[in-house]
Amino acid sequence: KYNLAIGEQTAEEIKIKIGIALPEKDQKYLEIRGRDLLLGLPKTIKISSNEVCEAISDRLQEIIQAIKLVLKDTPPELSADIMDKGMVISGGGALLRGIDELIAKTTGVPCFIAEDALLCVAKGTGAVLENLDVYKKSLMAKK
Repeated sequence: KYNLAIGEQTAEEIKIKIGIALPEKDQKYLEIRGRDLLLGLPKTIKISSNEVCEAISDRLQEIIQAIKLVLKDTPPELSADIMDKGMVISGGGALLRGIDELIAKTTGVPCFIAEDALLCVAKGTGAVLENLDVYKKSLMAKK
């Protein structure tokens, strides 16, 4: 839309400051700098949160499709628990505003963001490794 090349750091800043998973009425705006792809010169533009939402919508749909595939392959008894208690998402993507609402809306499953979403998986993995004797049977269970 703007023919502007930006770096990875700028993209991350955009995601953190104004990134959203669902369009909103009260948009936020951010001024960003990059390189004009037509002229090759530095350029500054102002983008809105809804423009970011539109720009990432294809990637979000890929995430939703992956979630739906996992839910489709989930055993019935576990599906009932998931429908009852919901799912918890973690990682940097979980910090995108509104992603829990988008996932719940498109899958029909309640969705919650993990406490300390950015680090909880690493902390949990560390806890398992520190107590490997306790978790060994669970980790080595046959399918």
